Amino acid sequence: MTEEDSAKAAVEGFIAAFNAQDHEALADTLNYPHVRLANGRIVTVETQEDFVEMSKRGKSHLAAEGWDHTILLGMTVVHSGSDKVHLALNIDRCHADGSIYNQFETFWIATLQDGHWGIQFRSSYLVTPRR
Repeated sequence: MTEEDSAKAAVEGFIAAFNAQDHEALADTLNYPHVRLANGRIVTVETQEDFVEMSKRGKSHLAAEGWDHTILLGMTVVHSGSDKVHLALNIDRCHADGSIYNQFETFWIATLQDGHWGIQFRSSYLVTPRR
């Protein structure tokens, strides 16, 4: 498997675990420290255990939004190297009826740490939902 394939597999694993709300599996798709830039804030999560706890707390926020599932619409490799891959993603958040209520254009960085490909950085822009 190429570096690009490994990075894409980490993204796909993240989306699958997020949709299943399997917090441990979701944490396994990341590398640490994990950094997220969203809403003008940088959040750094040092360990898998910390991420699991944060992810569980975020579940109530998703429920309040009426979230049911997330769709990965597109994924493009922007840059690629032997230990790091930059990816541009298009992601939709959907209600149970399939209607889109949020669309994100995101930039993620997958890294190779100790033989594990995982997402180490995520930055998102909320854009107007597609209709």
